[in-house]
Amino acid sequence: FVANLKVDSTTKPFLQRCQELVKVIDDYPAKELHLIFPWLVESVFGSLDGVIMGWNLQFLQARSNEYNIVMDFLDPSGPMMKLVYKLQAEEYKYEIPVSFLPGPVKASIQEGVLPDCPLFHNKLQFPLSGLQTLSLALNPFEYYMFIFASSLITPKNYPLGQHVSSLDNAYFVLVDTYLKYFLPTEGSVPPSPFLTVMSLAPRAPSVPFAGYGIHSTSLLKRHISHQPSVTADPAAQEIWRSEALLQVFVEIWLHHYSLEMYQKLQSPQVKETFTPTEEHVLVVRLLVKHLHAFSCSLKPEQVCSSPSAHSSPLEEFKRVVVQRFVQQKLYVFLQHCFGHWPLDASFRAVLETWLSYIQPWRYTGENTNPQTDQNKGVPEKWGLFVQENLLMYTKLFQGFLNRVVRIDLVNVKNALMVFRVAKVFAQPNLSEMIQKGEQLFLEPEHVLHHRQHRVFLTPSHGGSFLSARQSVVTDGVFRVKSHVYGLEGQDCQYKQMFGTELRGAVLKLIQIIAQARQTAKRISDHSAEVAANNSFMSWFGMGSPDLNYTFNGGEVDDTGECVKKTHEFLERSLDYLCQIFRLNAGQLSQLMATLGSGQDDGNSRQLPDCVQGENGLILTDLGRMQIINGLRRFEIEYQGDPELQPIRSYENAVLVRLFFKISSLVNERFGGHMEVLCSRQDFLGRLGRHYLASPEVMADGRQRSPETRRTAERNRRPRLSLRTLASYRTLLMLLFLYLFGVLFSFGPISSTLLILTGGFLYGLFITLFGDKLKSQ
Repeated sequence: FVANLKVDSTTKPFLQRCQELVKVIDDYPAKELHLIFPWLVESVFGSLDGVIMGWNLQFLQARSNEYNIVMDFLDPSGPMMKLVYKLQAEEYKYEIPVSFLPGPVKASIQEGVLPDCPLFHNKLQFPLSGLQTLSLALNPFEYYMFIFASSLITPKNYPLGQHVSSLDNAYFVLVDTYLKYFLPTEGSVPPSPFLTVMSLAPRAPSVPFAGYGIHSTSLLKRHISHQPSVTADPAAQEIWRSEALLQVFVEIWLHHYSLEMYQKLQSPQVKETFTPTEEHVLVVRLLVKHLHAFSCSLKPEQVCSSPSAHSSPLEEFKRVVVQRFVQQKLYVFLQHCFGHWPLDASFRAVLETWLSYIQPWRYTGENTNPQTDQNKGVPEKWGLFVQENLLMYTKLFQGFLNRVVRIDLVNVKNALMVFRVAKVFAQPNLSEMIQKGEQLFLEPEHVLHHRQHRVFLTPSHGGSFLSARQSVVTDGVFRVKSHVYGLEGQDCQYKQMFGTELRGAVLKLIQIIAQARQTAKRISDHSAEVAANNSFMSWFGMGSPDLNYTFNGGEVDDTGECVKKTHEFLERSLDYLCQIFRLNAGQLSQLMATLGSGQDDGNSRQLPDCVQGENGLILTDLGRMQIINGLRRFEIEYQGDPELQPIRSYENAVLVRLFFKISSLVNERFGGHMEVLCSRQDFLGRLGRHYLASPEVMADGRQRSPETRRTAERNRRPRLSLRTLASYRTLLMLLFLYLFGVLFSFGPISSTLLILTGGFLYGLFITLFGDKLKSQ
């Protein structure tokens, strides 16, 4: 049966395969479908080891012919999920090797410690061969979601030419569909079509529903006990799939770094075991946004009232979903990304994920004008959320500051990121809420004395920002200290966001923004100047020949409209930062004054800040910042053999090579005579040095590049150079002189003799009076 299906999967068209699979799922009993389920899931999503590619959902776009077929087949109410429920009714189990679990979970299990997540409780299978082949026994729903979530992060060898996926691919849409179906913001989770013949979450009637109180256990633990189907509780049935889905997504996508592992990764000797991709982070952002919307959909009467026996499990789940399931793992995940993500524009995905988490009020479902909402500020009811997520605001803001001072803010994409963060933190009331949370944390240690007293509000056990049950028994000091100690440990060294140290870093950022803004203005002025100079004569190759001079203040696309956007983003970022940290116009003017002459064009021509080392100049941190923001630069020019310079755009390549061969033959045959002539101290020696010596040596006799002594001596030898004749400018000038000669009835030979005579007389004049002209 399985062999026939495998053969069909390689020979038949995709549509026909799906139609036959639908028929098989409908007609065959669960006993036979159980045999094909692991193969079918891997053939769709790929194997955990990346060998089987699957259907490549990340690269399946909506415009593809197969897109609708796939989405119908994998829909929460489609044939694939029908197969899952059919197998769930018979309580089949499927094994996942522990080696494919996220790093912290795998390490914990191998050390003999059961992870906190209930997903892994009572699931371990101990083989006779030893602990190296441990596996988890998952039910069909958990197994399906595990493979689905893992396909996002499993490394695969995609075919050459495969394009990077976008946000309208089948995988991204499917994640959104599953979240909306199993974590609905309106109504409840649709019941399983097999509810009448099976127990998805069996539970003894005598066990009361405890919800998510301080000492409650997970509902997932209850359905493992294999009780008769007649004891099925619709309340538990409503919630267990939602909880299982969320736990699988969080563990697979976020739980790759524990706090201890993150601290070890600060050492450069430790090699990272996992590196998230941009698409991975974007899917995490989708999860965060939906969980906020799911949590904010809690009914108003449920928010205000205390939990009771009449509260539905789904409403109880909404109370704690963010704080209990997501906060801790997302915090460490974002901490790692802030510290290890490349310094390029792809960091925008991480940034938006962070900003989505710290703004839950954007996902309340209320249709508000963004501009009006910005002026209105953050409602007071979110103050509790800010306190219980204080590190998400303060610690990650510090991590953002550490990044932004090392990037080029003249680049419009980087300037936009600074603007986004400044705009979010400048919302009215938000900075006051953060300050209040910091003040609560800095209160004397009169509440927390022992670790066991903090267990009530750590993310693994804690309450929700919507929960009212802690407001009476727990004060703000206990709440904030529990949050900070739970995420950072008892010995954490907290740095205040509005403290002296961080305020100094913000002032430094403001100076960098001002410098980048000035650089953007110079880029705009320089572009206008170049556009004016490269006029009609550029058609003849007579534009500016100084190709060594390039303004490196920004990227290639930072011209025109991009420069205007950069200036606007930086200008508004300055305003927002002044609002956040309460800087008045006088303080800002004083900061601008400290830049001194560093902002004028003359200073930008100076060398960056350096110190003299054994092997030459070494850039300081200030010098690196000056180069990154285009404030200063090294004068880059060719310092080797002038005859071997790259052929310029204003030179004729054929003539350059021809004249080089001619001059090389002349220099090789008469080189000795040239040296004797140029070594003389009389008038002929001076005339010979004018025509035969290198202009660089004449102007500056010292060595200006780390070249060998032999190469330097060869470059300084007198020699004939005809390369000037290969320039289009010289050729055009000669053409005008010959045409001018034709007007006076001079033939080609006569014109040539006159041009050579004029050149000789010019050299004679420079030889006689050149020194006097230079001194004057």
